[in-house]
Amino acid sequence: MACVAATLCVLLRIPVSAMFIGWIAFFTRGITARDGLINLGCMLIGLAIGIASELLAPHLGALTITPVALLVTVVVLSLRGLPVFNNLLSLFLGVVSFFASHLATTLATFLELSLACALGVLAGLLASRVQRHWGQAKHPDMPMS
Repeated sequence: MACVAATLCVLLRIPVSAMFIGWIAFFTRGITARDGLINLGCMLIGLAIGIASELLAPHLGALTITPVALLVTVVVLSLRGLPVFNNLLSLFLGVVSFFASHLATTLATFLELSLACALGVLAGLLASRVQRHWGQAKHPDMPMS
């Protein structure tokens, strides 16, 4: 699944690294389609926070990294109280996907990275389904969860 998703990223010219970050995010909490969508939602929130924090850089000067890192950390940690979208690891993975991409702070970047992360989450879901199917084939008496 990862090789198919990576190939799609290359063909679409979107960051393969963000796809792998989406793959990791899929497995951070649960392995159902619902959990995957929640984890993707958390990633997209984190991605938006990362892009928004980068918009502060021109106003803060040479020591930008320290206040921005502190602000991002405080904001992300405060989101753990959200009713559904409270997966801190996926929120931070969204922030990381932006900073690791070294792309400009634009809406196009948000959309590009969102697509790559979504491909990763989808690939993670498909891989977990294949894994479960193969496990069921080897142990037919085991109930599927």
